[in-house]
Amino acid sequence: MNNLIDNLIEDGWLKTPRIIEAFRKIKRNDFMPARIGYAEGVAGGPEDIKHLSELDQPIPIGYGQTISQPLVVAFMLEHLQPKPGDKILDIGSGSGWTTALLAHIVGDKGRVISIEVVPELSKFGKENITKYNFIEKGVVEIVCADGSKGYKKQAPYDKILVSAAVQQEKIPEPWREQLKNGGRMVTPVLSSIWLLVKKSEKEFEETEFPGFAFVPLIEK
Repeated sequence: MNNLIDNLIEDGWLKTPRIIEAFRKIKRNDFMPARIGYAEGVAGGPEDIKHLSELDQPIPIGYGQTISQPLVVAFMLEHLQPKPGDKILDIGSGSGWTTALLAHIVGDKGRVISIEVVPELSKFGKENITKYNFIEKGVVEIVCADGSKGYKKQAPYDKILVSAAVQQEKIPEPWREQLKNGGRMVTPVLSSIWLLVKKSEKEFEETEFPGFAFVPLIEK
């Protein structure tokens, strides 16, 4: 993974020291299914996992979902700008990789709420995140629920990260409402990534970055 991380730094995708440190400490390989090759039609089997984790591409984790491409995760985190002590909502957390990256960055005084609608993936993500003791420390909370509604119980949030694409141009209103004033949200919408900065209760600064591909957000 270090070669991949070095390449992301060299190409300008990874810039912020605390995000780079998280990429180095939180191993992508720890968030991949044991038998991904056979289950999803990727060449090879369990012995290939370490090699696959080095690939800069999304890898299927089952149930129509993926562990995201490292370049895309780097791009999203650089625009989200998570900081120590932040409370962050991680929507569509899947394998748990982004949750663990965020947990490392926010530290023991921060909080990351990981929300995943697919029960099997929520369990899988929890098992993976447990390897780093973030749940035990109280930094991460795992929630199996419809992420399109946000998670009002722990709102408001300093940051919101979404890892699956909204399939309409309108960003769910609960996300806007649950973000703190001054907070940042990074979310895919159709084939673009959007950065929203909340200026006031009704005012958002919005920036679009087109040209990305994501699995669709599952809503119930």
